Amino acid sequence: MAAPLENITVLDLTHVLAGPYCSMILSDLGAKIIKVERPGSGDDTRAFPPFKDGESAYFATINHGKKSIALDLKSPEDRVVFERLLAQADVLLENYRPGVMRRLGYGWEDLHARYPRLIYGAVSGFGHSGPDALKPAYDMVVQARGGVMSITGEKGRDPVRVGASIGDIVAGMFLGHGVLAALLDVQKTGQGRFIDVAMLDSQLALLEHAIAITSVTGQAPQPSGARHPSITPFETFHASDGLFVIAAGNDALFVRLCDALRLPLSSDPRFATNPARCDNARLLKRLIEAVTLGNTKDHWIGILTGAGIPTGPIQTVDQVMKDPQILARNMVVEVLGENGQSAKLSAGNPIKMSGLPDPETRAPAPQLDGDRAEILAWLKEVEAQAAL
Repeated sequence: MAAPLENITVLDLTHVLAGPYCSMILSDLGAKIIKVERPGSGDDTRAFPPFKDGESAYFATINHGKKSIALDLKSPEDRVVFERLLAQADVLLENYRPGVMRRLGYGWEDLHARYPRLIYGAVSGFGHSGPDALKPAYDMVVQARGGVMSITGEKGRDPVRVGASIGDIVAGMFLGHGVLAALLDVQKTGQGRFIDVAMLDSQLALLEHAIAITSVTGQAPQPSGARHPSITPFETFHASDGLFVIAAGNDALFVRLCDALRLPLSSDPRFATNPARCDNARLLKRLIEAVTLGNTKDHWIGILTGAGIPTGPIQTVDQVMKDPQILARNMVVEVLGENGQSAKLSAGNPIKMSGLPDPETRAPAPQLDGDRAEILAWLKEVEAQAAL
């Protein structure tokens, strides 16, 4: 069966992470991604460590399977090639500061007039409207300004950045959602859409419980470590050999937990309901740990799993990459090198869909401008077909 986006062509002018993450999602769903890069240096992440065989593993994990052509959009000759590509594209992605593409003559209004079916996806730090639209941003800036850092970390200590680059990654996901919706819409209306995704907006969309707490209490939540601010017990606990997690998300699960740990707490008014447990969370943690410290993490994970209670280990990334469940779901894949041999490992595609291929390998990441001849030959072919 054909992949869902097999006949979709995406011109990807983005670099670093948010935009390339979006085009990676579209590529995994079958789209043809033509990565338009700066001549000479290309995507910034080509220079990001770690390196293997002289190539950035960071770049490869996000850009595998894409095609690369280097174009200077200020060069008359390269603009001709770019406009030929635009005529064949279904989607354009860019992550320049607002106004840059317009000054080049390739803003949304210009392109929509010339290519009415073209979908234009833009991702930027603060979006294409508002007083700060022209300010630069990176992941840490929007994690800080968007409130995520204010609730991340240990109580009473300085806020910390989330370890993954969620400022970029979530914005890339939302841009991908917008592109998919616009692809459906263009089939109905024949008109492309302008999609404006801000990294800062995307951080707000992550604050579901924090916004609810603030709107009701008038008090902004503070960092709470591993503990959920509205559900108890829902955090890390000490066993004799380290930490593991327990997530008893409702009263029925708490009763099961008490039975499994042989703790007579489920009818205690201090713990009988979730609001009461939240009010007495520190005391409850001490009472639970008085039991769990008596045996190992694996022991308690086995006991609680058998009782149907959500629990699990805290794994390092190397452990995650060997986890049998992760491997069974094909979530660690090999990115091939130019010689066709395995070169690097990458996260797999989390979208498992009937009829969507999910191979154990991914095509190589492109060399800068390495697909120029192939792309120009493809252009010539599709233009010839269109002329018939």
